[in-house]
Amino acid sequence: MKAYIFPGQGAQFTGMGLDLYEKSSLAQELFEKANDILGFSITDVMFEGTAEELKETKVTQPAIFLHSVILAKVLGDDFKPEMVAGHSLGELSALVANGVLSFEDGLTLVSKRALAMQKACEIQKSTMAAVLGLEDKVVEDTCAEIDGVVVAANYNCPGQLVISGEVEAIEKACEVLTEKGARRALVLPVGGAFHSPMMEPAREELAKAIEETTFSEPTCPVYQNVTASAVTNPEEIKKNLMEQLTAPVKWTQCIQAMIADGGTEFVEVGPGKVLQGLMRKIDRSVAASGASIEA
Repeated sequence: MKAYIFPGQGAQFTGMGLDLYEKSSLAQELFEKANDILGFSITDVMFEGTAEELKETKVTQPAIFLHSVILAKVLGDDFKPEMVAGHSLGELSALVANGVLSFEDGLTLVSKRALAMQKACEIQKSTMAAVLGLEDKVVEDTCAEIDGVVVAANYNCPGQLVISGEVEAIEKACEVLTEKGARRALVLPVGGAFHSPMMEPAREELAKAIEETTFSEPTCPVYQNVTASAVTNPEEIKKNLMEQLTAPVKWTQCIQAMIADGGTEFVEVGPGKVLQGLMRKIDRSVAASGASIEA
């Protein structure tokens, strides 16, 4: 079975999407529509902006979403997913790709998500850290022992778990995890504690927007971050998406479930190769590649 996977924040790069715009009239039409929906020229930033400009939350999330979704649409008849999943933000790209959300509604939700997360980051200083070389249980147990808010946030692949929470609690957790044998425990240059209880204000704001949005029957199952299992019921998809901002991204578990359910070929749709790299660490025996279009 063919699975399509969609990247999240961090996959952006300068000039992203320009090749799509230049090669496809459909891509041009969708990018121009995106500029109208967002109320600013995101194409200017994507195609010509600096790395610093691309890092702005209101730009980064829509930019990655647009690159992924427009690439999927430009693939046309070649895009025939039998299962989909997206890492964090990428879940919204996956939901447009499998017909649950329209392009317009998906982009609107991504924009609201980005702004809500930005606001939540400004309420209290918080951050995330990557922990390499330890078993998940060791990291989870350590987080539970630390004073303050610190939780497991992204299960990226075996031996790579991202933790999220209050700055002091994260710094303390990194110290303890290093003592316990972590190969690295590194605070990340992010603006907040994504996928932790500290995103509750953003979750509430986004939940209202999700509630008001039409969710349709998907063309194939989506393996959602919150449950790491196949979901086809629109109401269930909605509920899981509402919980995503404060719940961990169970990416390793999603991929393992997709493989167990018959996924044999995985194609990353969007900027970069982050998910292909994680695939090799989760299960090297499964084929993983990146989607591309011909000139």
